[in-house]
Amino acid sequence: MIQFKSGLGSIYSTLIDPLLQDIRIYAPQFAGMKAGDRVLDVCCGTGAQALHYAQRGIITTGVDLNPGMIQLAGRNKRKQGLSNASFQIADATNLPFKDNSFDYVSISLALHETERADRGTIVTEIKRVVKKEGALIFIDFSVPLPENIYACLVKAIEFIAGGTHFRHFKDYIEQGGLAELLRESQLLEEKRDCLKSGLITIIKARNTSPLHNHRDDNYNSSDRH
Repeated sequence: MIQFKSGLGSIYSTLIDPLLQDIRIYAPQFAGMKAGDRVLDVCCGTGAQALHYAQRGIITTGVDLNPGMIQLAGRNKRKQGLSNASFQIADATNLPFKDNSFDYVSISLALHETERADRGTIVTEIKRVVKKEGALIFIDFSVPLPENIYACLVKAIEFIAGGTHFRHFKDYIEQGGLAELLRESQLLEEKRDCLKSGLITIIKARNTSPLHNHRDDNYNSSDRH
């Protein structure tokens, strides 16, 4: 997952989060989340999506590998006075939660920032921690990208970011995006929508595997939260 230096979290919060606010508001409505549901937001960044869940009375947990982002998410939570949201440092490829822990798990604009092998592992992990009757919410770039000015802007930004970030983005597009990830992970697409002039796709999916994923790793509940 992409790592932000300490000062860039605030820049992301100031410049990027406002551009995504309509998506953040729409996501819980699209998913069918309701007050009292337990929801995990993976790769939560500044906590913007998780806090929109919490504003609707949803019991929300946000995880991210970047300590600076978790600190920023915690500050944003305190500013909003939301006691039903919590944040912690965690690796999306090895989530520190028991099987079947959440009604919903979401991941927003993060899968295109990871290695291909990690994408599959992340999806396997979020399948594991969502309840059997629960749902998974994916938000990421549409594949193929639309032929408009917004897509050109995204491509330019990703190119300027360079390095592994641009390589991961290109590979995500080449892999086939969310549709291919869902197919490989045996997830059934329940509904989808396209946002931001077709730039962003949001999908609600359910587990179709014959057996729900289970991780047998001598799980110790006293070590996990």
